[in-house]
Amino acid sequence: MKKKKLISLLLVASMAFSLAACGSSGGDDKDADKGGDGKTLKVAAVETAYGADMWNEVCDAFEKSHEGVTVELTIDKKLEDVINPQMKSGEYPDVILRAVGAESGITETFVKDNNLVDLTDVLDMTVPGEDVTVGDKILPGFVENTITNPYGDGKTYLMPMFYGPCGLFYNAGLFAEKGWTVPTTWDEMWALGDKAKAEGISLFTYPTTGYFDAFFYALLHETMGDDFSKALTYEDGIWDTEGAKQAFDIVAKLATYTEPTTPANANDNDFRKNQQLVLDNKALFMPNGNWVIGEMEDAPRAEGFEWGFTALPAVKDGGERASYTFFEQIWMPAEAKEQDLGKEFISFLYSDEAAKIFFDKGGAVQPIEGMSDMITDDNTKLYYSIYDTGAVAVMDAFAATEPIEGLTTRSTFFDPVNSLVTGDKTEQDWIDQIKTDSAKFHEALK
Repeated sequence: MKKKKLISLLLVASMAFSLAACGSSGGDDKDADKGGDGKTLKVAAVETAYGADMWNEVCDAFEKSHEGVTVELTIDKKLEDVINPQMKSGEYPDVILRAVGAESGITETFVKDNNLVDLTDVLDMTVPGEDVTVGDKILPGFVENTITNPYGDGKTYLMPMFYGPCGLFYNAGLFAEKGWTVPTTWDEMWALGDKAKAEGISLFTYPTTGYFDAFFYALLHETMGDDFSKALTYEDGIWDTEGAKQAFDIVAKLATYTEPTTPANANDNDFRKNQQLVLDNKALFMPNGNWVIGEMEDAPRAEGFEWGFTALPAVKDGGERASYTFFEQIWMPAEAKEQDLGKEFISFLYSDEAAKIFFDKGGAVQPIEGMSDMITDDNTKLYYSIYDTGAVAVMDAFAATEPIEGLTTRSTFFDPVNSLVTGDKTEQDWIDQIKTDSAKFHEALK
């Protein structure tokens, strides 16, 4: 089953602590004069499923390109258990890799306390060893969201790291066999739906309604434009706007094109049956992440089946096509002693050299231009090249609120899709529910 947040990848079971200096060595690299003078940079990174080797090698590479610098790396599966006692005694890492959404809430605490270093100037820094700035190299959307820019002041405090896109998966083999073109607009999507229906194939399915989170955020980004951020904070009247109505209409219409058995199997036990509909050519598209490839690895499939992956269709010809993505973040606490060197280290993480180490040693993918050129596996390349081909990355989500008994954003925005498909609810019923619940969410904003 998909992980509801990318951060869930970080919650690995057993604890293994390692504190390592990555090994200082000099060199004649053209960046070797940067940040030296015997300085020590303290870097703390959570050990995820990607492993520790990639961080050790990246630190070593940074040292080689920065003569006189030693990187003291703390990497642990339960990072907070290691660094919290140190920070309480006044010893802070200079750089921390820990994403929002962790059970400890350490990153959110630093954000809430306004205890972060402003990293906006890192975007203007030249990537060490290259002739491009960090900002120009990072993919569009990855530093223009409510996670990296948490205060809405136009400044970046958390820098984006390893990511995983979400979009629509389909059988590329079937499209080739039929001579069908993957829709680039919603009008083309409906036309294809009618064509497929004539051959007994539904246009759409979904594993569970929970998968509409990434789908709905991307759709709202397409239809609402500048109003998207207002929707995420449940502003009064936002659901009466033209952009919101357009999104509701698309979801409601898509419900009429959804394979009829989908709601019955849209649960944690039977969701694979809905995913199987795509493998059996009974439905064309489903929202998902690349974990579906592994989940369905041993499942039977139609002859000639081949995974395909695409962003959401645009609202109009030539319009924005969006794909939601989960990603991790790296940041600096305000108490960091080596702030200039820490920023230089962060800028290095977007270099081709570092990106190749991250991918080769751990399978982690950096959100940078040209990253897909480093990937040779066809399925992985297809998945990660989505932003290289024009799709906009969307990373924002509904704002957190104080708990409201019996109410969640999923129960309000996503779960009713089942009832839209079965016909138990109308589009207007859904909209009315969203308006009523949004008023409660807005009042309970943290």
